[in-house]
Amino acid sequence: MRKEIHFILNGSAVSVLVEAHKRLIDILRDPLGHKGTKEGCGEGECGACTVIVDGRAVNSCLYPAFEIEGKNVTTIEGLLGSGNRLSVIQQAFVEKGGIQCGFCTPGMILSAKALLDTNPDPGEEEIRNALVGNLCRCTGYVQIIESVKEAAEKGKEIK
Repeated sequence: MRKEIHFILNGSAVSVLVEAHKRLIDILRDPLGHKGTKEGCGEGECGACTVIVDGRAVNSCLYPAFEIEGKNVTTIEGLLGSGNRLSVIQQAFVEKGGIQCGFCTPGMILSAKALLDTNPDPGEEEIRNALVGNLCRCTGYVQIIESVKEAAEKGKEIK
């Protein structure tokens, strides 16, 4: 069975013809070409595929594509500003060394964004809880947590 679905992707309306067995990650990467969303485990365990759906961080490898109808999706590509300028969160990850190999980074950043959108001044425990579903094999998490703290501070300066 195939069905055309319509949703908002990074602020733009999109329509895509989807087969019933497809997951959100499948349509984001191909045919929509948003390769920043990574598939790690394919079982919802690693968080590499994290995107934001209607304000919530979700594992796109577990999200049935048909269920995205009418919703708002943000991928890592949606955080770039004009002229490909990094968002506050992306810049904080660069400055604080929250990226190493980069495979987990899009999921980490989107989980952090979902947190900061609802709680612009989180404590360390809240940051840890927000990132609990995201695994990193490179940094040991200290730099990632520092990156989120830095993004929160910079976010206060912007407002």
